[in-house]
Amino acid sequence: MMISQSILFSSLLLMLLQPKTKSQLLSLLCDTSSNYSINSTFSTNLNLLLSSLIMKTPRTGFFNDTQGLVPNRVYGLALCRGDISSEDCSDCLQTASTDMPNLCPYNKGSTVWYDSCLVRYENYDFFSDFNVSQRKIHYFLTNVSNPVQFKDRLVMMIESISKLAALNASNRYFSTGLTNVSGDEEIYGMVQCTRDLSTEQCFNCLNDSLSNILSCCYGFEGVMSLTASCVLRYESDKFFSSNPAWVAPPSLGPGLGPPSQAPQLINFTKKGKGKKTVPIALGIGIPLVLSSALAIFLLICLQRRKRSRNRIKEKNIQELKGRKSSLFEFSTLQEATEHFSDINKLGEGGFGPVYKGKLRDGQEIAVKRLSKGSNQGLSELMNEVQFLAELQHKNLVRLLGVCMEKKEMLLVYEYICNKSLDTLIFDDESRRKLNWEERLKIIQGISRGLLYLHQDSAIRIVHRDLKASNILLDENLNPKISDFGLARLLGGDHTQSKTSKVVGTYGYMAPEYAVHGTISTKVDVFSFGVLILEIITGRSNSSFSGTSAANLLNYTWEHWTNGTAIELIDPYLGDETWSNDEAVRCINIALLCVQKTPNERPNIFSVNLMLTRKRMQIPPPSSPAFVFGDSSIDDRDFEISDSSTRRSSVKYSNNEVTCTGPYPR
Repeated sequence: MMISQSILFSSLLLMLLQPKTKSQLLSLLCDTSSNYSINSTFSTNLNLLLSSLIMKTPRTGFFNDTQGLVPNRVYGLALCRGDISSEDCSDCLQTASTDMPNLCPYNKGSTVWYDSCLVRYENYDFFSDFNVSQRKIHYFLTNVSNPVQFKDRLVMMIESISKLAALNASNRYFSTGLTNVSGDEEIYGMVQCTRDLSTEQCFNCLNDSLSNILSCCYGFEGVMSLTASCVLRYESDKFFSSNPAWVAPPSLGPGLGPPSQAPQLINFTKKGKGKKTVPIALGIGIPLVLSSALAIFLLICLQRRKRSRNRIKEKNIQELKGRKSSLFEFSTLQEATEHFSDINKLGEGGFGPVYKGKLRDGQEIAVKRLSKGSNQGLSELMNEVQFLAELQHKNLVRLLGVCMEKKEMLLVYEYICNKSLDTLIFDDESRRKLNWEERLKIIQGISRGLLYLHQDSAIRIVHRDLKASNILLDENLNPKISDFGLARLLGGDHTQSKTSKVVGTYGYMAPEYAVHGTISTKVDVFSFGVLILEIITGRSNSSFSGTSAANLLNYTWEHWTNGTAIELIDPYLGDETWSNDEAVRCINIALLCVQKTPNERPNIFSVNLMLTRKRMQIPPPSSPAFVFGDSSIDDRDFEISDSSTRRSSVKYSNNEVTCTGPYPR
């Protein structure tokens, strides 16, 4: 919850009237939606986290860490200003760790900004997320005398130092600048990003902050834009200790120079004799120096990235070994799968191959084997263990244990004999055997599993990759949601979060998630709506590629508006009136689930009620998302590559969209 602007303004006045000291509080943001109690497990983990940040951050100026297990796991990071010493950094973090329990008492999420550091902790994984929503706080000072001239110079400086910061991760994603407005009037600027961001994310965060300032308050002489991912600040007085990394070219007159002008080198030409030869020498030497520096910089970046990947991998492996799940010996799984024979291979996905096995006691198992060298697979494996170790429900696949031996990483699950839903509903022979009662049973079972994930479990989970191939069916056709490698935790009572890396499968992704990276439980509701339509029609959403209908939602909506919804029903179901009426009712529910905006979609609790209470009134749907010729996603176009990896990307979007393969993992 934001503290009121009047309180912030009063705090600012006090800050200006008093001498500047170390570790001065600028602002804070408390998440009051979820609390912990004193002496609880979360409280212990939080204290451990803050101690870790105090100890390890001053060495490099940035550190992120986690403590404890879900649901009491605490995620946190600390960032010190790029121009302060390790001692000042340590002092600021000490102050923050002392203040935070009092500033945000017993809140499970908090972000505090000081003049020398930023500290944040949450009950969910926010690392590497580009987060600017509801995190901006602006401080306002004196009006400038010439707003137009001031704006030109300000934008040129901020854009220039933002580029310098984003392209220089080894220098703490930090840069400063100086520009003159008129006469002796000067403006000092500073930008910095948290180092869990990518170069593109850092620049986008700073650009977003600048855009906000230009839309609200660029006519003030000093402004701070504080977000959880980056800080942008400028004032008429110098507020940082280092020399400015960028200085505006002195040759420009008042108001000259385009706002997007790139950083320029200061003119080092000497007066008097030789003033013509110096620029020539510089013209030849500078490109050579810059080329060499760039080559060295790229080499260092590659080496740092490789070391970082190795450290993350080793950390993940150690954490897996410490999990409570049962530990299997590699020899046991090797014997159970007949040395991972191709005969026992059930499928393969982004994680690696999946094998059927049989233990000595006769229990049948499914074994996921991580492909060697797959860093992405290890990350998803970690995610799956983290969630399935905490979740137990009859409509979720059950994790039996893990194996970490001989550089092998494997997950062991209960074996589900009927494989995945897509192998039944998209195959003519198999689909013929599925009657309406069985299909409705599958729909209702998936709904109950989602209800547990979204509402009834100790931790709130968004699956993010709900699709037919990730629904397994047991011998009684009870559905079990599987593959939690891409699942996302919504901490406390959070209803949504943001991500800069969109993962999932095209055709099942909600528009607000695909384009903006907005994650909420309504993302799964959208995917579930697509699934319902696939189960009823017997056709996959992707089967409409190249047709006039464009996709299953478009095809369904055409029939619904024409009053021919009954023609959508799989012909293998026959023409019994009672079952057709129920199927049309489910089509109505599905269309409500795939509405354009999250607010128009019902939550999974309401969906579950509509599916089980036949007398319950159901509202009519409006046009769903992704209807051909509709602008449901803010005029952003999709580029679709129908390759085996099923990757898609969003044009004109800051999000990197990564789609999973079509096979169960």
